[in-house]
Amino acid sequence: MIVKNKKMFFIGAFLALTFFCVLGLIFSPVFGNGMNGLTYADDMFNKLSKGSSYFIPKVAKSNEKFTKTTIALTLKFEKPEQSAGAMKVLAASGAEVRDVNTDVQINSNLGALMSKVLQDADDMYKNDGKKVADRYGIDEKEAMGSWWNVLKVMDKELKKQSKIEEAKIVSDVMKKAVEPAYNYYKVDAQQVADKAGIMTGLLIFYVAYTMWWGFAIFYMFDGIGLTMKKAKVKKEV
Repeated sequence: MIVKNKKMFFIGAFLALTFFCVLGLIFSPVFGNGMNGLTYADDMFNKLSKGSSYFIPKVAKSNEKFTKTTIALTLKFEKPEQSAGAMKVLAASGAEVRDVNTDVQINSNLGALMSKVLQDADDMYKNDGKKVADRYGIDEKEAMGSWWNVLKVMDKELKKQSKIEEAKIVSDVMKKAVEPAYNYYKVDAQQVADKAGIMTGLLIFYVAYTMWWGFAIFYMFDGIGLTMKKAKVKKEV
């Protein structure tokens, strides 16, 4: 390799060297609790994401209109263990249930049933899974998994009966309460406003770090004579 412009080449080499030094620092466990830069950023964004995913009070408000709505459904599950889990959480929640082969027949007040699920989801969201485990005598995440299976099938069956409003509240409880509570369990929620400075700093660093590598390549290539120039336009005679 022939260096045609030592100054430009060494500027690029210096930028590349410092880029990899910073990269090594990012992958070092120096960001608290033994985390490296990537796990620290991932942990922070998980907490911020959880902080902006608390829709349970809004869903509970929407559920109030179903306090006098009753439903009678036959829930068909794909696996026997799903049926068994559904029976356990539904029976413990006060619903009338009957096991027919792998199907579960349910008669219940819709609003009251959704309130039970929302309470479980709220406890899980607040990382108090012991309350959920104590209610059903099983692992809290297993209980929430069973609720998710129940709600998924309920949504499908209610739509078959053309009960669109009832299906919507079931879907909202599943997607806006059960799923966030399950996925973010044991993650401490934080608000974006509380971490605005760090988020801004990370964004600026990301842009600057990307440009850092780009300029390193640009200067090194320029130093060895690899440049891009606009092609000359041939004029017609």
